[in-house]
Parts: sequence; structure tokens; C-alpha cells
Amino acid sequence: MDRILCDELLEEVLGRLPSRSTFSPSTADDVSLVSKRWLRLYRSSKSTLLLHLFPYHCTPPSLSSFLSHFPHLSALAIAIVPDSSDLRDQLLLSVASSCPKLTVLNVRSDPVSLFPLLSLSTSCPHLTCLVVSLPRPHSFHWLLSFHSLKTLSVVFASAPAEFQHVDAASKGNYLDDAELKLETLYLSGIQQGDYGFDWLWRSCKNIKKLLLQCCEGIGDDTSVSSLVNCFKGLQEMELRWCRPIVTDILMRLAENCTSLNSLLIYHRGSKEGLLQFITHSRRNLQKLHLQTPFDLENNHLLAMADKFRGLLSLELRNCMGVTGEGLKSMALAMSNKLEELALIQCSVEPGLLPTLGQKFRNLSKLDLSYNWKLVDKEFISMLVLFNCLRELRVRGCKGLTNASVISMFKSCKQLEIVDIIDCPGIEAESVELFILNCLRLRQIHVEESKLSNVSRSWASKKLVRVVV
Repeated sequence: MDRILCDELLEEVLGRLPSRSTFSPSTADDVSLVSKRWLRLYRSSKSTLLLHLFPYHCTPPSLSSFLSHFPHLSALAIAIVPDSSDLRDQLLLSVASSCPKLTVLNVRSDPVSLFPLLSLSTSCPHLTCLVVSLPRPHSFHWLLSFHSLKTLSVVFASAPAEFQHVDAASKGNYLDDAELKLETLYLSGIQQGDYGFDWLWRSCKNIKKLLLQCCEGIGDDTSVSSLVNCFKGLQEMELRWCRPIVTDILMRLAENCTSLNSLLIYHRGSKEGLLQFITHSRRNLQKLHLQTPFDLENNHLLAMADKFRGLLSLELRNCMGVTGEGLKSMALAMSNKLEELALIQCSVEPGLLPTLGQKFRNLSKLDLSYNWKLVDKEFISMLVLFNCLRELRVRGCKGLTNASVISMFKSCKQLEIVDIIDCPGIEAESVELFILNCLRLRQIHVEESKLSNVSRSWASKKLVRVVV
């Protein structure tokens, strides 16, 4: 059989082998047991790779030799344990010289220096996505060398390190007129007064998605006015753990951004800032996700329902200041265009769910996870009205029982994805019935202890992915 299969056919077969979990033997280990030819072809067929590097056991020459067995590698994620910067840079130089076809590189390590970044720009000209950690002070002029880069993710180190700082003004018109091709920008750890961001904001004129995490500022004083350059074509904005700057950014978005479709605010923000954004926004949002435990109140909900008439996706998570009556009033005031709704750890009180079912008949995704007040009667009366539901999550809803599971497959014929983890009232027998009778099921999240042999057998036959 080994002789009959040509290299091209065997490569195609090996390339379709599923990846193993972290806790089980790798596919490469299984393939290597067959023959050296199979292992060679398996490596040749791989386009993605994840490596954990321990510098004192992995030298740059050995890494280069290993990577040479993966000629078609296009996406690489490497995690380098803390080590000396010289050795870390040498390993990255080995990656640059060995993987010329890379389009995605994710480097999980301590901050990298300038030299290996410049080497990457010349050795990997097709790189479109880069994830990296950088030291302070900040310099971004090296981005001009990455002509194909569309996505950049940077985590800034808290401690200063040696990294050449370049003042954009000293570079003259060349840098002033620079226009990066970046479309997605993720930045984590910006401090108030950080230098270098003025040039970055002015050069990011094509940004469609901007994500800020754990940021206490957006740069020095000159950076504030430059930030609006990113807002002209911005479609998605995410603010995670950025309380000191949330209000300022929301106001600038409302004043300068007419293309915003999606907004996510995670952790605390500002009651007044959020309300001002909602009422003064110049764009009808389609996607709004909020996890603001102490900032969201009922008046915000009514303002959202009135302002964002085209909302397609709404997620409210852990919003303690919102009442069940407020959620009900919002639902009644909203348009019926909503397709995705998540009320996670919110006040799902009696009377709310039937209102949702009557209002949002076209809902395809619903997440009611961690609502301890949710009970069978309310839940079942709502499901009868949801004919288009494809994804349903009720993780941590301890008031639900087997009756709710039976109602799921009887009322929601389109269900494909279900999450019923941490629901003690749901037992193995109902899980078995659900897998058997839910005709379009593709994925179910459930405890392993609730999976009988019959459930496993039917899940295997129906190609249902079980996540435990």
C-alpha cells in the first residue's frame, strides 16, 4: 500500500488529518511510527505550526534545521520561555531565514528588539499578520518595512528596555506622509504620556478594527488629536479594561466616526460617557457588546433601543444596574431585526422571556448563560416562539431540568450548537434523547459524566462534535 500511494496523494491525505488535543499524542508521533517517508510528507503538508521553545534546549541552528522540514509553512505560533534577549533574537532570526512563505507569525515571548523585526520584513515579504511584544520607549518606524502587513497586535512591556527610539518629526516628510496598510490594530498596555503614538495614529489611515486593552492612555499630548485619523473608516472598536480613557474615546467616536458598525466595552467605563455616546452617535450600530457591571442602567437600554434601530447583535454581560423590567422595556422598544442576543448573568425575571420570543422571531443565536432565576416554565414558553434558533447557550442555568432539554429539540428544529454545561437539573437521559432527536445538531457542550455510551455512539454517527 505504501508503494501504491504517490507522494502527492499521500500528502493530501496526511494534510487532512485532524489535530490532536494537548493531552493526547500528536498526529506526527502516530505518522512517524509508519515510516520516515510518511513523516517527511506529513511535515511537508503542514501549513500551520505551534512551537514551545526552551532556548537552552533549542539552539538557532537546530530550529532552522527543524523548520526546513516544513516548506509550505504559512502560519507559525512560537512561545519562548523567559531567556536572554540575545538568544531570543537569534531564534527569531532563524525563523525569518527558514520560513519565507510565512503570512502569520505569533511570537509569545518577552519583548523583542528591532533587528529581528527588520530581518522579518525582508525575509518574510508576504507577512500579513504579526503578534509581538515590544519594550519601551516606543518606536514604530520599522512598520514601513512590512509592505503586506494588514493585522498588527502589540503588547507593550511594563519595564523599559533597549529599543531605538525614533522621533517621527526628525524623519521629515517621508514619515509624516506615511500611510500604513494596517486594517486591524490591537494594542495592549499603553500608558499616559507614552511617546511614539502620534506618528502611529497619523499613519493608520486604513484601520477598520481597533482594539485597546489595559490602556491608561493613548500616548502623549500630541497623540490625542492624532487618534481621530484612525476613526475615518473605522468599523469595529473594542475597549477592554481601559476605564481611564473610555469616556474620551467614546466622545471622539461620536463626533468623528460615521462608519462604526460594532462596539465592545469590557469592564468598567463611564455612565455619563456611555449615555452621551449613545445619544450623540452619528452611526446606527449593528453590533453592541457591553460588560459594564456598574455603568449600565435602564435609561441606557431605552436610549439604545431608540437610537440603534438597525441593531443585529446585542450582548449584555454581568450588568448589575439593569433590572428585568428595564430589559423588557428595551425589548418592546427595539426593532425586530435582532438576530443575536446574549443576556449573560443578567436579571432574567418572570415575563421577560415570552416578551423576547414574541418580539424577536428571527433570532438565530441566544445566550442566557448564568441566569440562576431561569426556570423551565418561562424558558419553554419562549422556545415555542423561536423557530429560527440555530445556537442556544444556557450554561450555568441551575433552574433548568430535563423538561427544558426535551423542549429544545421539539420546538427548535434548526438547532446546531447547544451549551448545557453546569446545569445540574439536566441529566444523562435527556442528553441522550437530545443527541438522538436534534436532527441538525453539529456541536454540544456538556459534562463528560452526562454522556452515556449511547450518546457517544450517536454523536459519532451523526458527526456531532462533543465539547466537555
